[in-house]
Amino acid sequence: MEATVVAPATTPARWSLVTAVAPIAWGTTYFVTQRYLPADHPLYGAVFRALPAGIVLLALSRRRPHGALWWKALVLGTLNMGAFFALVYVAAQLLPTSIASTVMATAPVMMMVLAWPLLAERPHVMPAVGAGVGIAGVCVMLLTNATGIDPLGVLASVAAMTMSSVGYILTKKWCPDVDVLALTSWQLIAGGAVLVPVAIAVEGAPPALDGGAVLGFAYVSGVATALAFTAWFAGLRHLSAGTVGLIGLLNPVTGVLLGTLVAGDTLTARQGVGLVLVFLGIVLGQPGVTRAARAVRPRPPLSARRTRRPRTPTAP
Repeated sequence: MEATVVAPATTPARWSLVTAVAPIAWGTTYFVTQRYLPADHPLYGAVFRALPAGIVLLALSRRRPHGALWWKALVLGTLNMGAFFALVYVAAQLLPTSIASTVMATAPVMMMVLAWPLLAERPHVMPAVGAGVGIAGVCVMLLTNATGIDPLGVLASVAAMTMSSVGYILTKKWCPDVDVLALTSWQLIAGGAVLVPVAIAVEGAPPALDGGAVLGFAYVSGVATALAFTAWFAGLRHLSAGTVGLIGLLNPVTGVLLGTLVAGDTLTARQGVGLVLVFLGIVLGQPGVTRAARAVRPRPPLSARRTRRPRTPTAP
């Protein structure tokens, strides 16, 4: 009798690693943007980031939307890229980076809350605890005695976090079987197209780019957008929304570590404590930890687990 060889299924841990590509790549954009990209054209920067990435992924997938996917791609692209990039730009202009990043770090909680009614993903104890620990770590790592907190900037940052969280949940709900490359390409093209008229109205003519800016945009568009969003949406397909949101906390962590390793910034003891808390929060939210917590949960006493005999109905 021939033995049947069964290919091992991709584990949640592997999908967590795939998903981590996205926030790590997004975390590097701070350094690349500050060093190589024009600072006075952030909206055109978002267009140059989204449209080329979407076109490349569309060429690779060779699939166009059909039927209801046309309007879904437009809605998702606006939420996840177009409106999100514009709101992040407003927040960056009005808020210190530490405040804006801390507001964005609350996305795991928002995604857990939205996933319950929209995806029937009930929040579990360990991911919820992990979200609390991770957000606390971001606060410890980034929050200082920042001044000049503009309420409009806070509103823009909260709106960006909320809209992207809604967009991610709707992506998981509306397009569970759509090819990830194609789905990502449609959203990027739609989001970039939405931003074009806004960029023209606000910033006028496109900026002239030197060699460093061209290379910087090539990296941001190819790695921090095309590859990153593909990995992110792949993770959303295989992991719970809460777990993916927690992995997103690697974004500010990458920014801090890259500033220390490349830009020569000093890593303070307070930032070190914050980094440890963020990593602990991410670990607590992983599916393996949740399963382990369930396994060690004390069982109810035997008397409470006995099945009661149904009562014999009596005649009226």
